[in-house]
Amino acid sequence: MAPTPRRTTRPAARRGAAAALAAALLTTTLPSAAAAPGRTSVAAAPVATTDLATGDLSTGGVSAPVPALDWLPCGAGLEPFLCARAEVPEDYDRPEGPTSSIALTKLPASDPAGRIGTLFTNPGGPGGSGVDFVQQAAQVAYSPEVRARFDVLGFDPRGVARSTPATCFRTAQAEEDFLLGLPPIAFPVTEAEVAPYLGANARLSTRCGVTAGERLDSSSTANVARDMDLLRQAVGDEGLTYAGYSYGSVLGATYAALFPTRARALFIDGTLDPAAWVGDPSGRDPLSVGVRTGQGVAASQTFAELLRLCAEAGPGSCLLASLGDPADVAEQALAGLRAEPLVVPVPGAAPVVLDYATTVASLFPLLYSSATFPLADQLLAEVAVLQQVTTGATRERALVRAGDVLGALADAGLLAPAGAAPAPGARVGEEYASFGGNLASLCAETARPGRRSAYAAIAAAQEDVAPHFGPYRAWVGLQCEGLGADDPDAYLGPWEQATEIPVLVAGTRFDPATAYGFTAPYAASFPDGRLLTVEGVGHTTLGVSSCADALVTRYLVDVEAPPSGAVCGQDVPAFPPPVPGAGARALLADDGAAAREALTRTAVLSGAR
Repeated sequence: MAPTPRRTTRPAARRGAAAALAAALLTTTLPSAAAAPGRTSVAAAPVATTDLATGDLSTGGVSAPVPALDWLPCGAGLEPFLCARAEVPEDYDRPEGPTSSIALTKLPASDPAGRIGTLFTNPGGPGGSGVDFVQQAAQVAYSPEVRARFDVLGFDPRGVARSTPATCFRTAQAEEDFLLGLPPIAFPVTEAEVAPYLGANARLSTRCGVTAGERLDSSSTANVARDMDLLRQAVGDEGLTYAGYSYGSVLGATYAALFPTRARALFIDGTLDPAAWVGDPSGRDPLSVGVRTGQGVAASQTFAELLRLCAEAGPGSCLLASLGDPADVAEQALAGLRAEPLVVPVPGAAPVVLDYATTVASLFPLLYSSATFPLADQLLAEVAVLQQVTTGATRERALVRAGDVLGALADAGLLAPAGAAPAPGARVGEEYASFGGNLASLCAETARPGRRSAYAAIAAAQEDVAPHFGPYRAWVGLQCEGLGADDPDAYLGPWEQATEIPVLVAGTRFDPATAYGFTAPYAASFPDGRLLTVEGVGHTTLGVSSCADALVTRYLVDVEAPPSGAVCGQDVPAFPPPVPGAGARALLADDGAAAREALTRTAVLSGAR
């Protein structure tokens, strides 16, 4: 396979390079050979009312000072938002020792007189920026009533983004050079691609382990939960009001287990099974975290639903349907890319070699929202045309349209460039927002096979279980092998909860990143868990259903949850009926802005930006 030509290093290029490595994370996005065998679970807190400042670590608390928050304007262009920093113990076993700095932002309640308190949020990842989520999405993600009654707060978890970062290289430039020098494959497909891929990840693990070892060793979800409880006290809330998405479901489950009496309301949207997340408490597990969390299966099911909806919509709304049976056309296109990649020009950048692995990796984020289904349809349809038409105007038009889709992915930071060789050198000590933030909570607590060489067989076994996406997602967590991250204060279960408040747990029927099958068991782990299903597609219910939005609003404001088993519909179909007199291409052009907005939201939720 020819190497992917180097793309320009515009801001999206560095995000895209990080996204290539993050693709072998989850979103959930998301085990280390050095994790100690025989890990022990930190006990869940008994029902108690002690504050974090007076509890002890074995019951979730610790003697630690509550940080004082000095809220200031965030700066030009962010006028509605306030920003602050909080100092929390780096290691809660040493509460008076070194601290980690946590970056926070909030959108103040629009009705201060009717303010209830603070809504804490987590957008997933792990490694997703809560600051970015609130500043980019809070004004549309939450109803006017929620924004009137709550300060909406986002924070970058320890190790992530603007908080004290888990840096992997001596400088940000050294990290960028490394990421741009990765092997030009999204994941190994042939046997020859395995060794370079493993080698690149081994080099990354070594770098991150050397420069960020201590920070990674204290970055478990349990410590993020302890940080969140300190922040709850810092804003003056008696009980936590929380909305957690994707990996944020693990944080929500961990908080509830450690602090069962300290939550006012817990809304969980897009669930991971926390037991599958942490895996075998011994620290060794024959499966990767990507397989355990079911993301390959969920993505394959969502892809099949896309093709079914395309066939149902017909040629007037879906391009694949104009070429034949969408499932057959898609399979033929992907099979053709295995045999012969395509070189596609991308606006404002060098061409991209579109091979099978790159196409699967590009399709994955397009499954996150029904608004981007038309882009997935268009990409596969153009590939199918290019494989059949070798010359002429039809081929040129197909190349341009395929390049537009890849350009949209690149601009959202969801397409990985390749580039020059990594720059050698020891760490100088520069602090910067690093790819290491994606590894923090994941590598500090999840069990793993223990050998990089095991992943190829694990991935191969997933092809029959979850076509295309199973092998891709099976590589999740590879970077943790050999990293050495292991937080002895991680919480590994049990996961039967004692929190007595109603807990609202939502999921879309076809979610490519957090399998719907985990939603009901997650709700059932709480004494009063309420299941809310959205009959639709997309990662989390954000922006999918006005019916669900109304139920979430009522829950957050009044802590009144719908009966378990409530069902809502999706507002807008994935392939709307065509406008009279317009074909599918005109419809796609009209929906381009919505698709790009959905891509931006995907990037924020997956932690790629």
